[in-house]
Amino acid sequence: MSSSAHAPARPPRVAAPPRPALARDRDCLVAGVSAGLGRHLGARVWMVRALFIALTLCGGAGVLLYAWCWMFTPWAEGESAPTRRMPVAWLLLAPAAVGMLVVLVWRGGSDWLSGSIPPGTAAVVVGGTVAFATGAGLWATLIDRTDTARGPRHTLSIRILSILLLALLVTVLLSWPVARSGVALVLLPLVGLTAVVSSTLIPRWRELSGERVRRIREEQRSQMAAHLHDSVLQTLALIQNRAGASSEAARLARAQERELRAWLYDGDAPADSDLPTDLRDYAGALELDYPVRIDVVSAGLSTERASGELAAAAREAILNAARHAGGEISVYIEGSASGVDVFIRDRGAGFRLDDVPSDRLGVRESIIGRMRRAGGTGEVRSDGNGTEVRLRITTSALQDRPAPRQTASREENHG
Repeated sequence: MSSSAHAPARPPRVAAPPRPALARDRDCLVAGVSAGLGRHLGARVWMVRALFIALTLCGGAGVLLYAWCWMFTPWAEGESAPTRRMPVAWLLLAPAAVGMLVVLVWRGGSDWLSGSIPPGTAAVVVGGTVAFATGAGLWATLIDRTDTARGPRHTLSIRILSILLLALLVTVLLSWPVARSGVALVLLPLVGLTAVVSSTLIPRWRELSGERVRRIREEQRSQMAAHLHDSVLQTLALIQNRAGASSEAARLARAQERELRAWLYDGDAPADSDLPTDLRDYAGALELDYPVRIDVVSAGLSTERASGELAAAAREAILNAARHAGGEISVYIEGSASGVDVFIRDRGAGFRLDDVPSDRLGVRESIIGRMRRAGGTGEVRSDGNGTEVRLRITTSALQDRPAPRQTASREENHG
């Protein structure tokens, strides 16, 4: 036996965990670049920020690198708008106000354009004041405008203050005898003032561009809907009619028709979780597992949500009809100023509520009892032609009830 047989086995190599994606945090200090880069590289945030500061001292390379990362690094996944903890616009406006104060002191003490103030110093102070004031106005208009922590009032305040500073600077410079070296200094605040005032056109241009894209997309969707309605949707409807409501082919065709119609006609906005939408989605899920065809019709205006007790009782009634009756099931939702009514009708053999064993609490507790506890009513009418469940809740009961808790998921109700 060779010596290699007695050698200890090498432990398997453990794969390194995947590196987090490079993305900026939506809740950030300024732009989320340092936090996202630190998480991606596995370094501390303060080390990344110190690196940017050190590179800035080396000819401004840190500013260019930060701007490049800011432009090409996407936001982290999420639906909330980005928010920044640091008031960048106010921090830019503060040195602009200090620079304006220095210019006013110079203006009151001596005529610096005649030589008492060095031209280089004057150019640095005026240029810095213009840069900070312009930066504050542009930041408020282009970035803070969509920040949920600030809003339009903050943006308007910053823009007004920056415009006043730049206009005052132009007025002070024009009130002095302008030498050849002073012409450029007068033009600087004029350029900044123009930039801040015209920056309001950029959000309007974005809105117009977005509206144009939405209009083009809606036209394409309408053309596609007309074509599919004349071909695919009619074919799916023909399959349902020929195969019968209880066949597997009909159920699959109806599910595909429902998904296709939702994609064509609901648009890009997600459907609100109201009662009709919830019951339609629930009915579509039941059609995949039971030999049924469920039609959900809504009339009137209803403020009832999918998290309410009425929705839970209606889902339980639809599930019972799919399990025990099958075939075609009709769901009718009627909303009015006095309340909301839901009717669930099947065409099964029917039953008597008194004949249901007492240990089966689906109808008594999950439907009638639930509606009674919510301040509404529930009735079950059954004959030889089917069963009808009527659920009603009044507007006063909807207003007096506490905030609804999150109900069980559809999978739990379905099971």
